[in-house]
Amino acid sequence: MSFQAKILSREKLLEWREQLRSTNKKLVVTNGCFDLLHLGHVTYLENARNTGDALLVGINADASVRELKGPARPINNEHDRAAVTAALQAVDGVYIFAERAATNFLGLVKPDIYVKGGDYTLDTLNQEERRTVEAAGGKIVIIPFVPGKSTTATLEKISRL
Repeated sequence: MSFQAKILSREKLLEWREQLRSTNKKLVVTNGCFDLLHLGHVTYLENARNTGDALLVGINADASVRELKGPARPINNEHDRAAVTAALQAVDGVYIFAERAATNFLGLVKPDIYVKGGDYTLDTLNQEERRTVEAAGGKIVIIPFVPGKSTTATLEKISRL
């Protein structure tokens, strides 16, 4: 399958999700900006994929990245970020969502497993996202980050050059 085919429209996403349900496959979902892909991202996504049968990555749209990270971000536009993420072997599907929080996206796909990075705990996770996942019968898994690997750290290093 071409990596471009892994980038799903809303219609294709719903169809794809139904196919997974019909074959009793566990859907793992995570989300984020994934702006400058680095070892931390790749490790995190591979570990997330290993918690279930298929990994869907929600990518924050450009406007929501600006809200979250500031006016200088994202570095790469949402389509480029989605394509690079989709090209990873561990990723089975990618969906771009407009909102700052993933609540609507999670309500749409109803993941079996929702994975977040180690900078979160169940208490610091967006509680609407948590309730949405748990109300649909999903569970939340926190995966540790690779220490010292972040887009912000990379950008700070570049700015010192």
